[in-house]
Amino acid sequence: MSGDGVRIDGNTLQLPGGVAVRFIRTLRLPETGTHPLPPGLGEFPLRRVADFADTVPEAWRARGGVMLPMYLREAMWLSFAGTAEPAALQVGVGKVCAVSGKPWSERLTRDPQNYLVLPRQPWLDGINSGKGTVRQFVAVPLGLGATVEGQVTGEEVWGGVQLQSFPLGAEALAHWREQERLRAAERTRGFAAGGGYGAAMPMAMAAPPAPGAAPRSAPAMGLGVGGSMRQEVYKDDRPATDWSEEPAGRVFVHLVTPPEWRRITGEEPPPSPVDRAAYTRAGLPWFDYYDDQAQDLAPTDTLGAVKPVGDWIGDDYEPWQQPSPGQVKPLKDAPGKPVEDGDW
Repeated sequence: MSGDGVRIDGNTLQLPGGVAVRFIRTLRLPETGTHPLPPGLGEFPLRRVADFADTVPEAWRARGGVMLPMYLREAMWLSFAGTAEPAALQVGVGKVCAVSGKPWSERLTRDPQNYLVLPRQPWLDGINSGKGTVRQFVAVPLGLGATVEGQVTGEEVWGGVQLQSFPLGAEALAHWREQERLRAAERTRGFAAGGGYGAAMPMAMAAPPAPGAAPRSAPAMGLGVGGSMRQEVYKDDRPATDWSEEPAGRVFVHLVTPPEWRRITGEEPPPSPVDRAAYTRAGLPWFDYYDDQAQDLAPTDTLGAVKPVGDWIGDDYEPWQQPSPGQVKPLKDAPGKPVEDGDW
C-alpha cells in the first residue's frame, strides 16, 4: 500500500480522507491515581524523513514517514481536531494497536475493535487500558522492555507510532454528505434566528530549520505508559460494512531524542517540559470531556496489564499538586510535499 497523499501541513499530519493528526506536548501525570485530562502545551515539530536522508539511520530511510523529538519520559497526546469527514484511524505504538492491544493489521476488526472513529474521537492520550480511562503515552528508549511493544510482544523492534486511515465506502460517504447538507441548512436557519456555536480549542507552536551532519545510528524511542486519566475510547456504532476494506493512507512516526534531533536536522529541539506542580499552582486549567451520545469501548486484558514506565526505570520524583475542582474545565456536552512510505 502506498503512502502517497500523506502530507505535513505545518506540524499537522494530513492523511487521505481528511484525517488531521497533531502530536501535542503535555504534562506527565503521576503513575498512581486517576486524573483529569492534562493541557496541551504546544505541538511537537514534525519533519519528513526524506528531507534528511543523509543524516537519518538507514532503517528510517527504508520505513519513510516523519519524525519528532521527545525527551525521556515526556508525555504526548494525539489531537484529531480539523478532521473533516468520518474516518476510521488505527493507532499503533511499536506496531501494537493502542485500542485493542492486538498486533498491527492492514484490516479493520470489530471484535475487538482495533481503530478509533473520527471525528467523534477528538483526541487520544494513551492506550485503552481501563473502563473509561486510558494510560498516558510516555517516551522511553527501546531495549529496556518498558514500551507497550516490549511488554505485549516480548520484543522491541519497531518503536515509534504508526497511523493508518480508512474512509467510508462510497455509498456510506454519499449518505453522510447528504445528511451534512441537510444539517448545514438547519444551522443556517438557526443563525438567521439568532443561534450560535462555540469555537474549537486553540493549538500551538513550531520550531526553526538549519543544516544537518553525518549519518549514524540514532537511539530508538518508543512509547510506554504513565498515569491514568479519565478518557473514553468510543465504540463504533456504524455497520462494519460502511468502511472501506482498504486503507487510504498510512505513516510511520519515528521518535528521536533531542540530541539526535539536533544532529539530524540542525534544529534546536523544543525546551524541556514545564514543571507540572508549577502549572497547577498557577491556576491553569485541566480538562474533562464527556459525550453522552457515545459508548465507551471496553479495554482488553492485554492493554490493561501494561505496567507504567516507573516500574522499569525508577520512581517519578517530579512534584505533583492536585488541581482544584475549579481548575478542571468541562469540554463539550495547505498542502506540503508528500510523506514517503516504505517497508514496515
